[in-house]
Amino acid sequence: MAYEFFYSGTPYPLEPEYGELFTGYRISAGEIGAPTSIQTANQLQEVTNLLSQGGKVVELQPLSPEVFDTIPKQHFKEIERLTKLTGTETTVHAPLIDPAGFTREGWSEANREAAEKQIQSIVERSHELNPKGNMPITIHASSIPGTEYSKPSKKLVERYKKQFIEEYGREPTKEELKQLEENKIIAINQETGQLIPIKREERFYPVEVGVKTKAGKKIIPEFRTPEEELKIMNQSEWHNNLTQVLFYKNRGDEILEKYYPAVKKIWDKVVTGKIKMNQLTNAEKAALNQVYNAHEYLENSRLVLNNLFNKAYKYGNEKERAHLSEVAKSFEEKIRKKNLAITSEALQDLIREMQSVKPNIYVKVEDFAVREASKTLANTAFNAYKKYKDKAPIISIENLYPGMAFSRSDELKELVERARKKFEEKAVKEGMSRSEAKDAANKLIGVTWDVGHINMLRKAGYKPEEIKKETEKIAKLVKHVHLTDNFGYADTHLPPGMGNVPIKDILKELEKAGFKGKKIVEAGGFVQHFKVSPTQYILEAMGSPLYSAMMQPYWNQIVSSYGSYFAGYGTMLPEQHFSMYGAGFSTLPAELGGQVPGKQTRFGGTPTA
Repeated sequence: MAYEFFYSGTPYPLEPEYGELFTGYRISAGEIGAPTSIQTANQLQEVTNLLSQGGKVVELQPLSPEVFDTIPKQHFKEIERLTKLTGTETTVHAPLIDPAGFTREGWSEANREAAEKQIQSIVERSHELNPKGNMPITIHASSIPGTEYSKPSKKLVERYKKQFIEEYGREPTKEELKQLEENKIIAINQETGQLIPIKREERFYPVEVGVKTKAGKKIIPEFRTPEEELKIMNQSEWHNNLTQVLFYKNRGDEILEKYYPAVKKIWDKVVTGKIKMNQLTNAEKAALNQVYNAHEYLENSRLVLNNLFNKAYKYGNEKERAHLSEVAKSFEEKIRKKNLAITSEALQDLIREMQSVKPNIYVKVEDFAVREASKTLANTAFNAYKKYKDKAPIISIENLYPGMAFSRSDELKELVERARKKFEEKAVKEGMSRSEAKDAANKLIGVTWDVGHINMLRKAGYKPEEIKKETEKIAKLVKHVHLTDNFGYADTHLPPGMGNVPIKDILKELEKAGFKGKKIVEAGGFVQHFKVSPTQYILEAMGSPLYSAMMQPYWNQIVSSYGSYFAGYGTMLPEQHFSMYGAGFSTLPAELGGQVPGKQTRFGGTPTA
């Protein structure tokens, strides 16, 4: 007997890896969170809306300090009651405040102290959302421009190696070669707090180096990394400062040599008032006036040298400071004699000794900011710990995209480790044991790893495996994750699966390091442009199971099935389901020769079964 009902439907949705958005990494819906709008202080309404969509984790993201301060304190308590009632959790993204103390006007210690107080206030207010404690509070590592990276070509690497060997007589180290990745750095003048961009440069020098051309020799430029340019900048400024002092000191010496012998015998008596000016001859008066001018030159040189000595001591290394301490003793002994000739000699000796010192007035902004920001973050975490003990919130420091300070894992890792160390030292001074202090620091200071931000290294030529490597370096410090997608060129905030962020590889690296924190999907850009909730796409991309157990059916399998039992869209138990499967030719979709009209896909609008 022949049977015509053979159509059993497509088998593909039953495959665990099925789905055009599925990233390949599966996360339960309870681990995935959504952020509130950054534009409104009505965070209570925002939380209510997200919870009504079935969210289990909500991150408050009032990123403007003014918006955050507009939230009534009662709303934090009401949100806490709401989450307790619904069995949900909250996290917080703090407003954009630079923890190192940078503002549009530059840096100052007063700005850093103000930033610390403001961040502490935010942490204390946010604690109301989850008094049970250990809620992650994300704080941007910085809000200032930083190093811009680009992957160097093989030709550039070989050229730099050759130049390095010619100049230093050795091969460059791995660290020195890594500087080739820096296309531009931002330097800060530690005296003024002002920022200065320094780019990779080619410099031409008047030397007998080059290749022969018809016109003679063509000068080949020397290649300089931004770090080398920074070193040259420091050396040049220091040399110019000392040269200026030496000019005035030499001018004073010239005058002394010419006129001091004529008044040498009466100089001390005139200075002490034992001889009055009206007692001198006209020639002596003229010579004395010139000597006074020489004295002013020397005194001015001394004052400028005092300022330079201060810079050298503040920004020199330990060895240089020890040397300067010895030099200062000898200088003081000579100056106290108040003899012009001896004073001149003392100034000359001091200038000579200070020429051997190489203070770094200009430093890379990350090197400066890590010192100041770690202080702010450590103080914030420690004050919260003193107030809330084991229930203190986690200070979770977020990486920004390349072009901003602390965008790479090595930089962010140093910031976190320094903040933990300062927390530890403060705790030990307060009476905690070293091991307890270290455990508390490790628990309460960590990283929010934004996968979309780190993916923007792609525009500088970096590959997916290098993005994965960045995650591997930082994974053990990660407390919280921001999931978002883009194509490596802009922070577009698409749902996972819609760009080229290697989300699966990143999450696997975090999993290997033991990460068990929350994952907030930031898809605000998608919502802004397409005016729809990203929830369906997120659940599909992360292959979340429909039920609480980590087992089939998964959202990536069922979300595309029109009228399915599981998707939650369309008519439940639709008649078409029963009439199609196991039926004859007449009930097949029109595309397969039957009479049932096709539906449309979510993206293309193309008719399909």
